[in-house]
Amino acid sequence: MGRVRSPHPYGQRKFITMSDGATSTFDLFEPLAEHCVGDDITMVICPGIANHSEKQYIRTFVDYAQKNGYRCAVLNHLGALPNIELTSPRMFTYGCTWEFGAMVNYIKKTYPLTQLVVVGFSLGGNIVCKYLGETQANQENVLCCVSVCQGYSALRAQETFMQWDQCRRFYNFLMADNMKKIILSHRQALFGDHVKKPQSLEDSDLSRLYMATSLMQIDDNVMRKFHGYNSLKEYYEEESCMRYLHRIYVPLMLVNAADDPLVHESLLTIPKSLSEKRENVMFVLPLHGGHLGFFEGSVLFPEPLTWMDKLVVEYADAVCQWERSKLQCSDAEQGEAALE
Repeated sequence: MGRVRSPHPYGQRKFITMSDGATSTFDLFEPLAEHCVGDDITMVICPGIANHSEKQYIRTFVDYAQKNGYRCAVLNHLGALPNIELTSPRMFTYGCTWEFGAMVNYIKKTYPLTQLVVVGFSLGGNIVCKYLGETQANQENVLCCVSVCQGYSALRAQETFMQWDQCRRFYNFLMADNMKKIILSHRQALFGDHVKKPQSLEDSDLSRLYMATSLMQIDDNVMRKFHGYNSLKEYYEEESCMRYLHRIYVPLMLVNAADDPLVHESLLTIPKSLSEKRENVMFVLPLHGGHLGFFEGSVLFPEPLTWMDKLVVEYADAVCQWERSKLQCSDAEQGEAALE
């Protein structure tokens, strides 16, 4: 009910042709006010599994960020938009950073003076953290990163996804059903006779897809084969951000909720341990919030703008102000040195 009155921000859709022929898209939203520090700041945003810029929680967040002086670029996961056809036999996967990296490079080239705030929701949190940790160059011009409601390790999460507590197995089934519909809507691009499919992807995988009742079965039969992984274990190990978190040196805020039905409490030891070891990492764990919920207001009709939206923007504001104060202190010190 909290998403019924979500705003409708206006943006421009951008298209990028990837090296393998895939067509990546993202939506660009210009700021609606001056930023609190007066600088050009762009939020590069990666949504959750099979999501895109038209989802209500993304629209709400973008609208609030725009009104606080941020330009927003929102990735549309490859294959997620119903009106954009695939142009190569590949869809988004759990940890592929190619499309997100292409969007970031476009922003850096188009707005050379802008600074970046990196934001990822759920699966998007895994992608943005993995992207930043893949190479030090990816952290250039990045002020900070915020990850909300991700699970950090798909390998460790797969066992919990088959458990029934907090209806996790049921959610698994629903998400798997949605993924099946998306994959089957692109069956000609992925499985057609004219398509040059990955060698490991066979027509029999399409039959097994129809029978799948969990995300793990879909990942094993289809998704891992887009990038040539030999096993589900290898796919989950290589695509999870857990191996890359310690390589992130910019301010990093990891947000989860204790009552998230998708992220088991055992997975939360990963961000907790990291925050205890690294000065740049903050782990935020409210008791309530669910999975990308964090609603405020009345029970039946909560406010569209959530605690999550406000937290991310306020954290970004604080980092921007901190960076500005560091720059002013540095300028003052240089001035004093010149006078001496």
